[in-house]
Amino acid sequence: MRIRFVRRGGAIGAVVAAALVLGAMPASAAPGDGSAYAAKVAVTLLGAPAVNVGPLAPSNTNGPTTANLASINAGGLVTAGVVTSSATLNQDTGVVHAQADIANVGIGLAALKGTIGAVNATCDATQAGFTGTSTLANVQIPGVSVGANPGPNTTINLPLVKIVFNEQITDGTGLTVNAVHIYLNALVGTGDIILAQAKCGPAAPPVPLASGAGLWLGLGLLAMVAIPAGAVVIRKRRTTA
Repeated sequence: MRIRFVRRGGAIGAVVAAALVLGAMPASAAPGDGSAYAAKVAVTLLGAPAVNVGPLAPSNTNGPTTANLASINAGGLVTAGVVTSSATLNQDTGVVHAQADIANVGIGLAALKGTIGAVNATCDATQAGFTGTSTLANVQIPGVSVGANPGPNTTINLPLVKIVFNEQITDGTGLTVNAVHIYLNALVGTGDIILAQAKCGPAAPPVPLASGAGLWLGLGLLAMVAIPAGAVVIRKRRTTA
């Protein structure tokens, strides 16, 4: 009787088992994305230099997850006190939360002057879907009457600007909430101003552990790796003519 050692058997078996385990594991969703910032000004006024400032105090679920500034001044067109933003992904639940807050806002456009005591935008993505809110306090803008919690896409048209409060934009994969969005009329210039933006993609549950067939294949893989390659033998009986 002749004994022949199969030294490659263990390695080949491990590769095959690994391929089976990977094929049996369910596909996982990409982590949910979220971002936020306090303000952005991108305008060109007639007869004046362009102002392009921001996003200010930006945060992202990929980092940094929080941001803040003691004050902001975007070319004198927008001023504010303390501003903060945050964007987080809960690794246990997959929930995405984004938020931006601005205090003591001043608007210095020639076509629109006023103040807002506080501006807040939030966006949340859970397994049930998306929710977004905007909160305002002490809005003092001539010709503008809006409550503390305006409905989605509350629009006020003034002679030279359009203001959308609690602007909510969906693109099929996520939600963007702009607490205040000012659009310039072509008579005064081009561009827009955003105060407090929160944006979130779909919730992303954590990758599940292998179970069922995948679990057993995983255990088999560990066993194959643990067995020395030389321990696997093939016994072949010599035959006579």
